[in-house]
Amino acid sequence: MLSPSSPTNGVNPRAGTTGQRSRRPRASSTAVRSSPGGVHAARGEGRAAGDDLPLAGGPGTPAQASSSAAAPLVAPWLRAQSLNVRRHAAALRPFRRDEFGTGAAAPSEAHVQVVNQLMATLRRELMRMTTRVAAAAAASVAGPTTARLQAMVAMKDRAHTWVRAIEKIWDFYLELFGQRQSKYADWLLSCDRIALDCYQYAFLGLGKAVSVPAPPAFCYMRTGFSPATYRRGIPLKRLGRQLNPFPLIQLPYHRLTNPWTLGAILHEVSHNLQTDIGLSGVIPRRIGKRLLGAGLPPEVAAIWVRWNRETFADLSGLLLGGPCIVGSLLDILARSPESMTAYLPQGPHPTPILRANLSFELLRRMGFPDEARRYQRLWTRMYPERGAGSLPPALVRSFDRVMPLVVDTICFQPYAELGDRTLAEVLRFERKEQQMIEEAAGRLAAGTDPGVVPARFLIGAARVALDKGYARPGVITENFYRELTRR
Repeated sequence: MLSPSSPTNGVNPRAGTTGQRSRRPRASSTAVRSSPGGVHAARGEGRAAGDDLPLAGGPGTPAQASSSAAAPLVAPWLRAQSLNVRRHAAALRPFRRDEFGTGAAAPSEAHVQVVNQLMATLRRELMRMTTRVAAAAAASVAGPTTARLQAMVAMKDRAHTWVRAIEKIWDFYLELFGQRQSKYADWLLSCDRIALDCYQYAFLGLGKAVSVPAPPAFCYMRTGFSPATYRRGIPLKRLGRQLNPFPLIQLPYHRLTNPWTLGAILHEVSHNLQTDIGLSGVIPRRIGKRLLGAGLPPEVAAIWVRWNRETFADLSGLLLGGPCIVGSLLDILARSPESMTAYLPQGPHPTPILRANLSFELLRRMGFPDEARRYQRLWTRMYPERGAGSLPPALVRSFDRVMPLVVDTICFQPYAELGDRTLAEVLRFERKEQQMIEEAAGRLAAGTDPGVVPARFLIGAARVALDKGYARPGVITENFYRELTRR
């Protein structure tokens, strides 16, 4: 909670927004009413008290007014300061679900409720500040000394800082929810359903009962950026360091137009699963212990511990979606040879030339050795020099030993958080699941009902349909979103 003396503690006035600007609704006319004891309480019959009083040069010291015509402006201007703050605060009103549409793509009641709860928490202090501004303005109308006027404008300045900071948070959600009224609403709804399918499958696969997180993940589009996620319960700069009430999955426009590249959804959902299932702390500890126990240098173990979240998301996404997700991952990783071996000492992502091999290893362990070899040959042909660039020599020398250990630790070791099951058991993917994807690919390309195939498998189905030339890319895209929207 912010304090009046620290107007930006907890709410960042520079918090960012996303998407295009939405038109804001007009504030209700009832918002201009003052509370008892506010500026209207200082009114007498006709003009407000103090309208004819000159400005004072200091506390209790009369001062000559610069112009007799200026004196009647003092009280109206003072009242306007209180009025402006109150109207600004009232304009940041709660959202209604129906204002973002009534179809399936509209934000759920749960999403709207948690956002309104967040805004209500912030607005309570703002409303207390507006009452203080009103009282200070009333005191200045009654006796416009310099001390009183400066106290009023200082209070108004703090209130406006709050207003601007809260407005940016309110505006973020206004634009986030407003995307569900655009022509991309069905695309985002489709991504929501894939994310929900991943969550449902993961929680059903656990070996013990756990509390079910809510609300579910919410997808939105942002041009010019890479896929990203903002996890539940973490402070976000764009929300003024307030806690994010539900997972946000940011998807770039160029991915949405090519649905066979949407393996990114499974990757970003996996970040949230690692947190919501309770694996965020135990996974890096297990990796560090496993590597040190195998005699790897501490500096190498530290690197893989730092890379744990992105490695987990790659491997979990592959378990959720199957071999086709590797193709989607390579869409991201394959860049110029110079960037493939650039080592970032504090970066969270494994260096690309090494990162892809982890998925090849998992594919082999999942029972897809032929697919793993084909991807490995392609990767090695493109990037034959693993030790080039700025990679630490110890990291390169140890990679063939480390890779199977990391994959085994994350995917094939039991965790109490999973109900003493392994991640590969919770997110089981075998040959029969791949057969479902391949059958769905033909149906998806033909525009027929792909059947009871899970939503997350449609990403792989779109990839198979594209790779095998079952239909034109535009037809695959249209049928992909039509199928997910109708569910």
